[in-house]
Amino acid sequence: MSELISALDALGADDLHALTDGQVLDRTAMLVQVVNRASAELTRTVRCADATQAAEHDGLKSMRSWLIGHARLAPAEASRILRSGRALEHFPTLAAGFAEGQVTPEQVDVVAKKVGPVEAARAGEQGIDLAAFDEVWTQVAMGSPHQSLVAAVQAFEDALDPDGPEPDPTEERRLTIATHADGSITGRFDLDATGGEKVKAAIESIVQANRPQGDERTRAQQNADALVQLADNQLAAGSLPTLRTVKPHVVVGIDIEDLVDPATGAGAAELGFGATISAARARYLACDGSISRIVMGPDGIPLDLGRDHRVVTPGLRRAVERRDKSCVFAGCGAPTHWCDVHHLIHWLHGGETSLSNSALLCERHHTKVHHGFRVERDPDGRWRTWRPDDTEILIGPPL
Repeated sequence: MSELISALDALGADDLHALTDGQVLDRTAMLVQVVNRASAELTRTVRCADATQAAEHDGLKSMRSWLIGHARLAPAEASRILRSGRALEHFPTLAAGFAEGQVTPEQVDVVAKKVGPVEAARAGEQGIDLAAFDEVWTQVAMGSPHQSLVAAVQAFEDALDPDGPEPDPTEERRLTIATHADGSITGRFDLDATGGEKVKAAIESIVQANRPQGDERTRAQQNADALVQLADNQLAAGSLPTLRTVKPHVVVGIDIEDLVDPATGAGAAELGFGATISAARARYLACDGSISRIVMGPDGIPLDLGRDHRVVTPGLRRAVERRDKSCVFAGCGAPTHWCDVHHLIHWLHGGETSLSNSALLCERHHTKVHHGFRVERDPDGRWRTWRPDDTEILIGPPL
């Protein structure tokens, strides 16, 4: 072990910038193999400790709890190592490839998740030769992409229960959403293969249709924008189930003083699910929405409820869509059903709700226009886009 530590110390002292590109890549490949071999030895050692109940030496009942408490591993990682060690006892060829560094810990876990002691016993009862799967899986792991091994292991599941009932896909679906103090959300979802394919197809359709010139978003940002666009499309369509007799919509509550004040006004507005947003963001949402007036008394009791006023009427929207045909921001062209009707001069500042004062903008560019960019329409009908520094965004050679 001391020689291994010394070797790692020597590697850490190398000047990586003195190496050529080829040498850096060779070093990377070598280190991947070293990490795989070290992971294999860790898995073998943990399996031995698990089998001999070595954790009792430190007063703990399991190696999982020892790995979490003494090695400070995440619970999921501790479980993975233990699961892999138990599974590899049934697959000596895969274990050998792991020990040689040609198989990764993640690949071993693909097998371990699906083939535990119970599955191995069932395979024996049905006369299924695990050795054949062991050979094939090792070859796939050493020579094919990661996803190929996932498919190969699925073949074992199919062979184990070829005539079993088709599982209910909804039992595999999970969606959790956590709302943070600032109103932002994070989430996690787990879907079956068919449900996941539907979601990916829907998101991909929007991602591929919205690739404006100069787009520097990461793929993760594109996916997130597409998900919001899907929700926006459904809300705008008005075909979602009603919530207590009301069609689902984004609700914003804001004092009139904050709404008309041109300042940003952080935390001035409250959304329907309790999050707070700035007054500037509320004015952005008010561009294409319904406005309701509520007069509150000093004790917080509503005194008067005004009628809903639709800022952009359905007729005006149809006229704007017919004229603009897509998002007018330079280089975009997102379809009309992705777009809001933007007031070139906001109605809060005296702008008319009219065709001449309207522009069709997708959510992304509607946000940009409310943060310093601007669009203008020339008398000849040509739309022009300006950056916050008053330079124009030009597409193609200057005319």
